[in-house]
Amino acid sequence: MTTGRIIATDACVAEGAAWLAAREPRFADALALTGPLPLRRRADGFAALMDAIVSQQVSVASANAIFARVQAAGLTEPMAVLAAGEEGLRACGLSRPKMRYALALAGAGLDYDALRQMPDDQVIATLVALPGIGPWTAEIYAMFSLGRADVFAPGDLALQESTRLLFDLPARPDARAFRAMAGAWSPWRAVAARLLWAYYRVAKQREGSR
Repeated sequence: MTTGRIIATDACVAEGAAWLAAREPRFADALALTGPLPLRRRADGFAALMDAIVSQQVSVASANAIFARVQAAGLTEPMAVLAAGEEGLRACGLSRPKMRYALALAGAGLDYDALRQMPDDQVIATLVALPGIGPWTAEIYAMFSLGRADVFAPGDLALQESTRLLFDLPARPDARAFRAMAGAWSPWRAVAARLLWAYYRVAKQREGSR
């Protein structure tokens, strides 16, 4: 079993971007517009997944405010969350489903050290087995908290829309078709995602200026 390439520095991202641009002219065009891509590495562990749960289906501002309360209450370790229970989580602003997800995560006994050593597919499978963690959350965690270079998030709407614009498609690709399309971008699919997100921002700014 192997974890594959790990993105640890800006140089890793630049290497992946150069590889993609050399093989796909549209990526080269996009990169010329976006400039250097961000590293976007985050810490891994319980707090990162807790943050992901808090962030589901709310605005960025709301998610930041709620997670700030979670941090202020010291609820970034499993035992603290279990001790706080629903009452403590409710006081931080979590909805009933998110309270259930947070308590399930805290009680799951997930081995975060072992997770770092697992192959990509096993990481995703381990995480989506937990209540409240779907493929997108698992893929984002693998990409940015574990630095996996070849993980992609085909269900991400911004990635789908960016690809529609960049590749001049008649419609957004659905997740299944998008996963197949992204196979050509291996072993740097996580860098392709960074490039597509960056291009999405550029493209939307251009639309807004017309």
